[in-house]
Amino acid sequence: MLDLHLTAFPILLPLIAAPIALILGRSILSWGFATFVSGWAFFVACQLLIATLSDGVLSYAVGGWEPPWGIELRIDAANAFVLLVVSAISTLVLLYSKLSIEKEIHESKHSLYYTAHLLCLAGLSGILVTGDAFNLFVFLEISSLATYTLVSLAPDRRCLTAAFRYLVMGTIGATFILIGVGMLYMKTGTLNMLDLAERIHFYESSRTINTGLAFIMVGVSIKLALFPLHMWLPPAYTHAPSAVSAFLASTATKVAVYVMIRFIFTIFGADHVFNEMGMGTILMVLAIVAIFKGSYMATVQSNIKSVLAHSSVAQIGYMILGISLMNVTGLMAGLIHIFNHALMKGALFMAVGAVFYRMGSVDIKAFRGLGKQMPLTMAAFTIAGLSIIGVPLTVGFISKWYLVMAALEQNHWVIAALVLAGSLLAVVYIGRILEAAYFQEADQSNKDIKEAPLLMLIPMWILVLANIYFGIDTSLTTEAAGSASELLFQNTSDIAVLIESLHGIGVTSTQEVSP
Repeated sequence: MLDLHLTAFPILLPLIAAPIALILGRSILSWGFATFVSGWAFFVACQLLIATLSDGVLSYAVGGWEPPWGIELRIDAANAFVLLVVSAISTLVLLYSKLSIEKEIHESKHSLYYTAHLLCLAGLSGILVTGDAFNLFVFLEISSLATYTLVSLAPDRRCLTAAFRYLVMGTIGATFILIGVGMLYMKTGTLNMLDLAERIHFYESSRTINTGLAFIMVGVSIKLALFPLHMWLPPAYTHAPSAVSAFLASTATKVAVYVMIRFIFTIFGADHVFNEMGMGTILMVLAIVAIFKGSYMATVQSNIKSVLAHSSVAQIGYMILGISLMNVTGLMAGLIHIFNHALMKGALFMAVGAVFYRMGSVDIKAFRGLGKQMPLTMAAFTIAGLSIIGVPLTVGFISKWYLVMAALEQNHWVIAALVLAGSLLAVVYIGRILEAAYFQEADQSNKDIKEAPLLMLIPMWILVLANIYFGIDTSLTTEAAGSASELLFQNTSDIAVLIESLHGIGVTSTQEVSP
């Protein structure tokens, strides 16, 4: 049996290590220490996922105060799965970042980078493992403040504007979430998520509860960059240092998607959110628009980081589309795509960062002839790009396969066709880059460009090989995502049974229930 104290380690390890990394200063010790801590957090995440798949839900009462009175850390298959993704990407990005930040961040800010990275990791991990709605907001702000700092570290002054826009939008999103949580507490008198789930349905027709739901959904939509609340994302990913873009594109928005899933399925119940409040249709429409708007904008960009940033908007659309289909397969597809997109986009941003390391530019013109000059980097970009498109034997194909299956289960033939059409737009924006790399000649001034350093290639190719491996052997991703989806829908079914039983004994939503 797993020691339940381990459930706190994903938060405590990076949180305690962050100030130590700052004290270590600008030396290689700061990089090595941060990488070691993140790797340790990844090992713990592996143990937690194995434990949840074999033993079920893990619950840890902080300080010995039992929930709902005390703070609870609660890990199930859903958040353990996402926690594994976050810690793995963090470790690989830290390995990659040593040379990358030497090129893109002033030496005096290196220790600040590692400190902010670890704080962001602690915040993201806290969001995933907490069982308390208010603490979720607290950890969300810890990760957000660290993220704003990371984005602002690039020497390009445009990163300051991007970071400020991100800060403003992030603050608005956080305020909406806090107001929504406050409304839930005002009506129910509790902040524990499971306790909220039980009490909230005594007030299923309450305007306060429904308004709180609306505030939370809008706030989370800003955080995950769902169209049309996504305008902060492209400049943030484009102007941030390459290592920061790789980390955030692979983790931050995915954790926000998890937050939306947790509020919908654990607290409010999918039936209430999708059917009674009608948010299923709203999310479905916004997701489809996001897929096509993001993909189209990616086709007309010349800055490759901007291409990938707009592509992320489209990929978030695929995740939300899976959630909005309101079946186990759709939710499973969304969870799988959280994992798969982290592998794809992490590899792509690392490859672009390697190009910037050698070329000093990420404009599409800089990619001309790189297929011969940087063959390993461009091969990595090609495989990850094919995965974004959804070519068989890559993880991108698995995501879209389950998404199409989920749509067909609901007889949404048009939705299935639109998913495939979105993949065709991905062919266009990835194809433009590959054409420049493999079918155009390099400029005379760039004839002596060499391959990227090994320390950048190794983590990049780990993600590329993972794109192929998990595209062939899907047992881990499908088992974890399938177990999580069934658990979340089981929670929704239990809530529905509770409501029916209450109605059967004459308890209505207008009756006051003592908290």
